[in-house]
Amino acid sequence: MPRVLFVATAIAVVSAAAISSAQLRLGQRAVADRVPDNVQLVADVPYAETDNRRQTLDLLVPKAESDKPRPVVAFIHGGAWRAGDKRQALWRVARYADSGDYVAVSIGYRLSDEAQWPAQMHDCKAAIRWLKANAEKYNIDPDKIGVWGTSAGGHLVAVLGTSAGVEAMDGTLGPHTDQTTSVACVADFFGPTDFLQMSKGALPGARLDHDSARSPESLLIGGAIHDHPEKVATANPITYVTEDDPPFLIIHGTADPTVPFNQSELINAALKETSVPTTLVAIEGGGHGQGFPPEANNLVRRFFDHHLRNQHSEWHDQSIEASEGPPRRRPR
Repeated sequence: MPRVLFVATAIAVVSAAAISSAQLRLGQRAVADRVPDNVQLVADVPYAETDNRRQTLDLLVPKAESDKPRPVVAFIHGGAWRAGDKRQALWRVARYADSGDYVAVSIGYRLSDEAQWPAQMHDCKAAIRWLKANAEKYNIDPDKIGVWGTSAGGHLVAVLGTSAGVEAMDGTLGPHTDQTTSVACVADFFGPTDFLQMSKGALPGARLDHDSARSPESLLIGGAIHDHPEKVATANPITYVTEDDPPFLIIHGTADPTVPFNQSELINAALKETSVPTTLVAIEGGGHGQGFPPEANNLVRRFFDHHLRNQHSEWHDQSIEASEGPPRRRPR
């Protein structure tokens, strides 16, 4: 790896971690102000019976009583599997709890500087099992759990959606191994899906070398991805695609400088080939989340309402113009 590229990659990871840490401190102080008055925050709930704060989740539960269990929207944050925190994602899902129609959840997981793959998936699966085991306590419908993630979180929700029942991915973490890890639907925002194809789809002049031993993908795996193809395959959502997978909504910017657009094209094609309901929305000219118009989040709400609340919508692959100028590089 050229020294300049290595330094640039290292700076990006360190900067993301530094920004994440600062945002986390601010978020912890201000979180009460960001929760709607009609919603109860149940914070830092351990789902794996450990004292590791990363292995916790936050719930946003409507205060109003409901005569039937509510569906769940569970969000998994991004950050190159090396930065970020569940608390930063509350703003994305608070609106769902605020509506009174959903219980909203933000899931934390161990980062790659603490544990390598598949620890991150074992954490996410344990969180799903915890939600199902505690469905009665929080008036949750355990059969109506939708998951949503961005970038690294998009990757994790895609693996969640495709690998239910795969023992190596389900793991045995936490006390609720009698519960399944299946989810009802998946909203994947620009998540990696086939690591060994990322460089092939990179934009001309992209500075991030996904094949480098210091790339986010290699740090997740524990070595340069091309040196560990078998382990890489276990991390690729595309590996697990089968006809019984839940519906997918995939949204990705065509000018993403961090996760190439081909990653969403690949999994969308694989899902279609096995007759899994899937919709790919291309944000024309959009970057790594940059330039996404409000319509993108509106589509996510429609998607969850369709699959979790039986509010019928028509779905088809489509393109939407980005709402801003040229995309800026940003940490995932």
